[in-house]
Amino acid sequence: MILYEYPFNERIRTYLRLEHLFSRLGELAERDEPVDHHYAITTIFEIMDVGGRADLKTEVLKDLEKQKHVLNAYRGNPSISEDALDEVIGQLDGFFSALNALPGKVGQTLTDNDWLMSIRSRAGIPGGTFEFDLPAYFAWQHLPGNRRREDLQRWMGTLLPLARSIGMLLKLLRDAGQPQKVLASGGLYQQTLPQGRSFQLLRLRLDSATGVIPEISANRLLVSVRMMQKENDDRLHTYTDDAQFELTLCA
Repeated sequence: MILYEYPFNERIRTYLRLEHLFSRLGELAERDEPVDHHYAITTIFEIMDVGGRADLKTEVLKDLEKQKHVLNAYRGNPSISEDALDEVIGQLDGFFSALNALPGKVGQTLTDNDWLMSIRSRAGIPGGTFEFDLPAYFAWQHLPGNRRREDLQRWMGTLLPLARSIGMLLKLLRDAGQPQKVLASGGLYQQTLPQGRSFQLLRLRLDSATGVIPEISANRLLVSVRMMQKENDDRLHTYTDDAQFELTLCA
């Protein structure tokens, strides 16, 4: 099964991009090879680029506080465990405090690291991080893997509060949706969305054995999914058979 996700707004789009980058960074940082650690560092720079908006931290803090109020409204509900509720709200409080304690924008502390910024200034140039341009970086790549991992963990630590906050917000959003089995008749599926509800994320789960690829478009009024298939000419062509998939709309 392959899971596709489609955001309804720019804020969720940014959250998904950051979640993807944090996941990649975590995987690369655990390895030993210098080339993996090179791409871990460039991923840190991507996170700084995506998360560098001045208002992003404020948006995440507002969303954490909003989720806390939503969950508090469930107190007294006999079908909700008070212990589980307290645990989640406690996590939200912890993430809020840790993120709020960070100075300035996302990655602000890293911008004060001249050594890292010298790499960042060259990383966008093809081959710009070669040894004759950055001999100090070349020497770092020859350190033992555990030494490089320690440095990476130290730099990543300044970004962890954002990673954990976004991870929690996306988890709560995904858990709020109810999956339904639907059919793309002749390779096309459309659904009119109910007025008065504001959806934030579409999740589409599809059997990879079908070989089809969904092209998704969505707004506050309509969801449209057109199934495509990659042919031998390396182009996507319209898929005209019926295709079943699982659709989840998260508000």
